[in-house]
Amino acid sequence: MDHNFGAPLIMTRTSLVKPCRLLSPLPVVQISERPLVHQESLPKLPVPPLQQTCVRYLASLEPLISEEEMTHTHKLMDEFLRPGGVGERLQKSLERRARKTENWLTDWWMQSSYLDSRMPVAMYTSPGVVLPKMHLQDRQGQMRFAAKLIAGVLDFKSMIDSDTLPVEYLGGKPLCMDQYYQVLSSCRIPGPKRDTVVNYAIGKTPPTHITVVHNFQFFVLDVYNSDGSPLTVDQLYVQLEKIWNSSLQTNKEPVGILTSNHRNTWGKAYNNLIKDKTNKESVRSIQKSIFTVCLDAPKPRVSDEMYFNKVAAQMLHGGGSRWNSGNRWFDKTLQFIIGEDGSCGLTYEHAPAEGPPIVFLVDHVVDYMKRSEMVRTPMIPLSMPQKLRFNITPEIKKDIEKAKQNMNIMVHDLDVRVLNFTHYGRKFPKSHKMSPDAFIQMALQLAYYRMYQTCCPTYESTSLRMFKLGRTEAVRSTTTESLQFTKAMDDPSKHNSEKAALLEKAIKVHRKHTHMAIHGQGIERHMLGLKMIAIEDLTSLPEIFMDTSFAVASHFNLYTSQVGSKTDCVMCLGPMVPDGYGICYNPMDDHINFAVTAFNSCEETNATKLSQFLEDSLLDMKTLLEQVSKTQ
Repeated sequence: MDHNFGAPLIMTRTSLVKPCRLLSPLPVVQISERPLVHQESLPKLPVPPLQQTCVRYLASLEPLISEEEMTHTHKLMDEFLRPGGVGERLQKSLERRARKTENWLTDWWMQSSYLDSRMPVAMYTSPGVVLPKMHLQDRQGQMRFAAKLIAGVLDFKSMIDSDTLPVEYLGGKPLCMDQYYQVLSSCRIPGPKRDTVVNYAIGKTPPTHITVVHNFQFFVLDVYNSDGSPLTVDQLYVQLEKIWNSSLQTNKEPVGILTSNHRNTWGKAYNNLIKDKTNKESVRSIQKSIFTVCLDAPKPRVSDEMYFNKVAAQMLHGGGSRWNSGNRWFDKTLQFIIGEDGSCGLTYEHAPAEGPPIVFLVDHVVDYMKRSEMVRTPMIPLSMPQKLRFNITPEIKKDIEKAKQNMNIMVHDLDVRVLNFTHYGRKFPKSHKMSPDAFIQMALQLAYYRMYQTCCPTYESTSLRMFKLGRTEAVRSTTTESLQFTKAMDDPSKHNSEKAALLEKAIKVHRKHTHMAIHGQGIERHMLGLKMIAIEDLTSLPEIFMDTSFAVASHFNLYTSQVGSKTDCVMCLGPMVPDGYGICYNPMDDHINFAVTAFNSCEETNATKLSQFLEDSLLDMKTLLEQVSKTQ
């Protein structure tokens, strides 16, 4: 690790993942111990047995492809698994890599899923989080709320700095805490072919400022006094007022919107932007900052039922260039968003971390903000926060216009629906001895089947944090058993007891798959590893990876993620494929928050319609279980 002169650590041992949620039925428990001591004792991510993965891969294809395609894939698999053949060679190479590295998967995963991707980060990979609405009367309320939020994040940071963050445990096993050390003072940097992530927290002089953006204008706000103590809420409030009052002009060029563009386009614009010394210094100040706070302008008023849909969209993309999309720096790992109208939440760049650490931080900040502050404010006058200057050349102006147009097209294309399902929460499936997560996954399967009369490849994120530098694995939720249940549910010839038995069986299979995934025995990442080794070692890719079935099964029309949080929030993310859905859910005791996204440009998908089918499926599954338990 580079500790010289505050030089940034370029994260090569990558820390990235899709909004991964801990999906296990076991709760995550926090225990006060020193996290870095535990890091050393964590086991390494295993490479699953080749035969096991290949058998399970074939089983996962069954509900998705025709018999004819299945016969063809079996032939290719026999060839792949031939004794002394290509499969065994790749497996041996992968096992060798596992012995030589801390985590055989993490770097590959970070590169293939994030840094190599050329799609915009806004909407495509960066999730948004909607927090409960704050009842702010005016902009003073907005400033006071922002000041408390900043103080809450700094309180969380003090645990990271002093290595007193409680270690998380799952089923009695400690989890890797590495990601917590990657989310503050880090930023993604565009490259012509591949991006990088830089962490400025690691070094002799870690950053002591945050950036605040208002009316598209960025400011450096120092958040520590000269004695190293964090500014109090009152001091932060005074500084935010100064920022607000010196950024009232609304005609400034939204430089931040450049970060929302396709990565190649932004990479070129970035190099052009930082040719100028002033611009380079301003960009570096944003990149180095601990996090960013976006003070958003009011949005157009909408009805109560549309409110959460609009706020979820605001957290994902800012609402377009006329509204708040330019009031962001999308490459920044952590951006808290506070609207004048009381809407609040955050968006995070996915490369350095997945959902659970972000949600734990959010829970901590929300708890902190409930406390009344007892700190006496020092009477030291504070200097004016520095406004970051940008010299806008005609070429940069052209880049900004292109980014605005692109963002507005993306905003119009994304449909976001928030479903607050109030009929029951996780307590209901638990009362029937069923895993709430698996139960919700089966409701999603049923909703999709009712809408399309077929099932589809479904991706559910799970965590690999039981292992050193662990990121995520995927569970394929569509199984032969889930399809049997969804077909039976609306079949009048089937008795309720039979339907309930099929539901129970599908849930058991899902739980088994989740358990295997969490313990490093999943299919998805092992197949990725074999493919990556093949790309590195072989002249041509084995046919199993060129097979149509491989492409079909990896085209995830349902991209789903559970984000368990103590706070009554909802996370949202865009679909993984053009004709698919992005679905996040937060199961609370007595209600469930869902966010469903789809692209308007695809005629087959409709987020509102799927949300309706989802609500009906959850209600019908409850009725089914209640009727069956009455007759027993």
